[in-house]
Amino acid sequence: MTSTPGTVVIFAQEADAPVDAVVRELDRHGVEVFRADTAWFPQHLSLDARIQGDGQWHGVLFTERRAVELTDIASIWYRDPSAFAFPATLTEVERAYAHREARLGFGGVLAALPVGWVNHPNRAADAMFKPLQLATAAACGLNVAPTLVTNSPATASRFAREHGVGDTICKSFGPNTITEGGRLKIAYTRRLAETDLGELDGVASTATQLQRWVDKTHEARVIVLGERMFTITITADSPAAHVDWRADFTALRYQLVDTPSDVEKGLRRYMDTLGLAYAAVDFAIEQDRYWFLESNSSGQYGWLEAQTGAPITAALADLLTHSRGRS
Repeated sequence: MTSTPGTVVIFAQEADAPVDAVVRELDRHGVEVFRADTAWFPQHLSLDARIQGDGQWHGVLFTERRAVELTDIASIWYRDPSAFAFPATLTEVERAYAHREARLGFGGVLAALPVGWVNHPNRAADAMFKPLQLATAAACGLNVAPTLVTNSPATASRFAREHGVGDTICKSFGPNTITEGGRLKIAYTRRLAETDLGELDGVASTATQLQRWVDKTHEARVIVLGERMFTITITADSPAAHVDWRADFTALRYQLVDTPSDVEKGLRRYMDTLGLAYAAVDFAIEQDRYWFLESNSSGQYGWLEAQTGAPITAALADLLTHSRGRS
């Protein structure tokens, strides 16, 4: 990797080991880095920006210790930073107003910069919707299992019986963790049983996702970084992990493999369609057939790199250095 003029800006949470590794890689190649968390704005991170006749925003992004000229930014890695944090003296109404103004003002200036994005926050926000992911994946030639989105218990019951009760899974649309009463609760993907069909009243309380179970031998996470892809298969050695590998990390085995050509072709179309430069894409593998499950534009990869030696950190640093971005 050869460095190019400009600074790489990284928005990430302060405790993020993969980000630390990328920063070290960039530093090793002499690339300037400005790292911050959006939670620092407006109390510890400031923006001065003005637009000139050239139609470009000029100014500076700065903290007490560091600063970067907006026109010196080459690329931005938007790596799941924290929410804006406002003074405790603000009322609830004032806080809501301040958040809106920060998102539209601070975020708006950044979104308008002609830089490389990994990923542009607007594209990432669109890409988080799993129904959109499934429709896009299918349109791009990737295999998608029959899926139902409903709040009708009767429709959910019919779908489960159509595909077989034990061959129907229920899964969440977003992060599968919530904190209630100080306790962490996790909603893992699970296969429905016959007894579940008599207890579907909860379906009516919100949108529910059901999907035909893929009789998988193993799974894979494909890390897509620009033109590069790293495919790591995940084999589960426990019943819980076989249904949802997040349920038992100790029972998993990993292998770095070549990305099948049809999967690679479909993923390139998928990334182009959604305007993404980075994604962690999960597949269920039935014999040699890959079934698209979901995509995360801020998905984790650090433990996969540690387990397989896949050079993801170096590839990501290279993408940030040479990215033309997507907006």
